Amino acid sequence: MTQDELDQLAINTIRTLSIDAVQQAKSGHPGTPMALAPLVYTLWNRILNFDPKDPIWPGRDRFVLSNGHASMLLWSMLFLTRTQAVNADYENLGKPSVTLDDIRRFRQIDSKAPGHPEYHWVSGVETTTGPLGQGIATSVGMAIARKWLASRYNKPGFDLFDYNVYAICGDGCLMEGVGSEAASLAGHLQLDDLCWIYDNNHITIEGKTSITFTEDVAARFLAYRWNVLRVGDANDLTRIEDALDVFRKTTDRPTLIILDSHIGYGAPHKVDTAAAHGEPLGDDEVKLAKRAYGWPEDAKFLVPDGVMDTFDKGIGARGAEARRRWETLFADYRKQFPDLATEIDQMQKRELPKGWDRNLPSFKADPKGIAGRDASGEVLNVLAQNIPWFLGGSADLGSSNKTTLKFAGAGDFEPGSPGGRNFHFGIREHAMAAIVNGMSLSKLRAFGATFFIFSDYARPAIRLSALMELPTILVFTHDAMGDGEDGPTHQPVEQLVSLRAIPGLVVLRPADANEVVEAYRYILQLRHQPAVMALSRQPLPTFDRARYASAAGVARGAYVMADAPGGPPEIILIASGSEVTLIVEAHEALLAKGVRSRVVSMPSWDIFEHQPQSYREEVLPPSVKTRLAVEQASALGWERYVGDQGRVMGMKAFGASAPLKELQRKFGFEPDKVVAAALEMLGRK
Repeated sequence: MTQDELDQLAINTIRTLSIDAVQQAKSGHPGTPMALAPLVYTLWNRILNFDPKDPIWPGRDRFVLSNGHASMLLWSMLFLTRTQAVNADYENLGKPSVTLDDIRRFRQIDSKAPGHPEYHWVSGVETTTGPLGQGIATSVGMAIARKWLASRYNKPGFDLFDYNVYAICGDGCLMEGVGSEAASLAGHLQLDDLCWIYDNNHITIEGKTSITFTEDVAARFLAYRWNVLRVGDANDLTRIEDALDVFRKTTDRPTLIILDSHIGYGAPHKVDTAAAHGEPLGDDEVKLAKRAYGWPEDAKFLVPDGVMDTFDKGIGARGAEARRRWETLFADYRKQFPDLATEIDQMQKRELPKGWDRNLPSFKADPKGIAGRDASGEVLNVLAQNIPWFLGGSADLGSSNKTTLKFAGAGDFEPGSPGGRNFHFGIREHAMAAIVNGMSLSKLRAFGATFFIFSDYARPAIRLSALMELPTILVFTHDAMGDGEDGPTHQPVEQLVSLRAIPGLVVLRPADANEVVEAYRYILQLRHQPAVMALSRQPLPTFDRARYASAAGVARGAYVMADAPGGPPEIILIASGSEVTLIVEAHEALLAKGVRSRVVSMPSWDIFEHQPQSYREEVLPPSVKTRLAVEQASALGWERYVGDQGRVMGMKAFGASAPLKELQRKFGFEPDKVVAAALEMLGRK
């Protein structure tokens, strides 16, 4: 059999595996895998530096399937290339990542061939995709990370980090705003290690793209300062390979390859229909498609002899040799640059360097205090000096979020300075969060920042951080009414509870500067959970920790800050963030009135919920039914802590435009109001 015949046999194997898997699952998208099989075959078997025997070696090229509904492309490749599985401790398990049985059980429970690519579930998947646009936006973070890693670690004769990032996307990815945000920033940053391949098939779920999407995509990307190439026939392997070669020779800009394809290629009656995009072909069309490929019509999940050998001789041999060269190079690098090599080792395993939390500030008691954002800025600057790969930035609000790294040598990440530690994401909150995901997937410890209200713009990418179990950090300031005059458009009400609702996301709202320190101390040790910091704009009093409990209680999510003497508490006052000051003042006033109250600072529901029941009952004794929670946000959810006999002082409407003190008065967030509510609940005047 000639090489051309072997190539076509492998391509048709990818197509028919996709057809059969979707048909058996009775759900899925067969059209795109059928059309893009030649592209994926060419990219993987002729271009990609990826070793199936070690799918996580640091020097590999990255492949992102942004149009994740075409996941059968990826499952076919991982199976046919014999990609090996690794575990959460980065150990090779000696078994396939995806088996033919997984493909037979496509979209079924526990199959390693789920409906969309899932990062932590299947080895060989570089990022979770599915929500359109997320994959390409995340790929920008991967390309940024490669630039930064090369700047810090590559030395003359030691190009450890010189890989490329390839992302396949469709019309939906380019319609979604996050794709535009990310493409704009990628062009500005001249990310010439990034290649997007646009499947220009003119079809979405509702029909032809002519009903919604008629812009000149090439012109748009030229305006973004990308290199734009076009391949007019998605089945022409030579032209595809030539375009990819041009990308690899292009400098100073990312590349978009526009690939003209026909969805459901080879499936008569459904070639240009949205049905082939979003539904199984049906038994009759399956047979017709296989006939068009010269395939046995009744064969299912057929992998002909010679196909897997073709991949072994292609990507298998090339990838193994590339990894061998890299490992030899890294061994020599370790001898010449042992400290840098140790950093790379630690980073790859998400470990922290020795002494990473040394010199963290400790704030003295101060009734005037310091804003949460200012305390955060001090902590970030210490952490970044102790952890070389800790870096990040803001969505155009660095000076307001206080996230700018100001120590000598921090610098800005820009086209001429790829080693900078400060990132300027522009007013692109959604892309920022997705890019931070991409940086984290590349093992950097990255953070992004903006006002808390704009977490809404970043939410889809934050959700994916949690789904992928990535230790990203989002720093959100202006966490309540501290904006004052900016009014309700800038005053978060429902954001806290909505982020608390995301499984696996650690949300922290510290009460003073020392709680900010302890919050960072906690989240920097997370390896598989993202964290959100909700910080105040206005100064918050720094508590006297000789009088009140240590802020180290943050590590348990909630802790008893103060109790009244003389017996068990009659009422428990609970709050987070700035409102802890409020309940502390109320506690002192109640104490003067002979009322025994307990003050509980609860910076994180999630952390508290993961404590032993004995500890939770120690903080919130079941015998004390009278409880009052105070928070300048939606009251939804607090009932789990105050119970049927408790009360919540929260926001039942949006805020207003006025100075902070007037807002506190208007919405009842004042000590005397807390005291009055407590006395009423206790049946006292």
